[in-house]
Amino acid sequence: MNLFTRAIVRTPGRSMVCGISAANLGTPDYEKALAQHREYIDALEGCGLQVQVLDADEGYPDSTFVEDVAVLTAHCAVITRPAALSRTGEIESIRPVLQQHFARIEQIMAPGTLDGGDVMQVGDHVYIGLSQRTNLSGAEQLIAILLRYGVAASIVPVTEFLHLKTGVTWVGGNRLLAAGEFITRPEFAHCNILPVDATDAAAANCIRINDSILMPFRFPQVRARLEPLAARIIEIDISEYAKLDGGLTCLSLRF
Repeated sequence: MNLFTRAIVRTPGRSMVCGISAANLGTPDYEKALAQHREYIDALEGCGLQVQVLDADEGYPDSTFVEDVAVLTAHCAVITRPAALSRTGEIESIRPVLQQHFARIEQIMAPGTLDGGDVMQVGDHVYIGLSQRTNLSGAEQLIAILLRYGVAASIVPVTEFLHLKTGVTWVGGNRLLAAGEFITRPEFAHCNILPVDATDAAAANCIRINDSILMPFRFPQVRARLEPLAARIIEIDISEYAKLDGGLTCLSLRF
């Protein structure tokens, strides 16, 4: 298992209340979102990560979801090309940040679109969700990039969720925490699937960080499934980010 030592996050701006959303959960409370973001950073630091906190970018309401603008591997960083036009400019602000940490930087080009939320690494294989945010050109470009570095990747159709990792995440070994369509996806047939009930689907988006697992707040049944798998389970309230279709993985780049 690759050990994470660093993470990059971006402070939410007040403009986040204008972010993209299909959740119909109301408008985010900005002050509460700031407090939750601080708790998120504390959790990452509690897992031993050095966290680089980027300033808020008021020009881009969704920019706190920093995971979508890059894919980080042991070999290179890949700057993505988000499908949402309102997020296009975010990729240029992330470039100088990535240059601090990576000697090799690749990029997804038009007509490809790719969100980092559609990219999940399991062992030495990368799964790429074909979703409303990631198209076939973007997925195929990432596959070609990864192959140049000796990393295999494949495509997984996404129909029920915004992103691949909205409904399935890696939680250690060959185990995947999965909801909805991903419980029975043939692409994951060789994995050990931990199914999540439809009522707890929001808890399918967790983060495995070394010997810990970060999970959304107040999902006791999912927590019980995860407890045997990690030294620590850390619950985090991200209610204000859920209002913008966001999950735990969206809020950081980990490497």
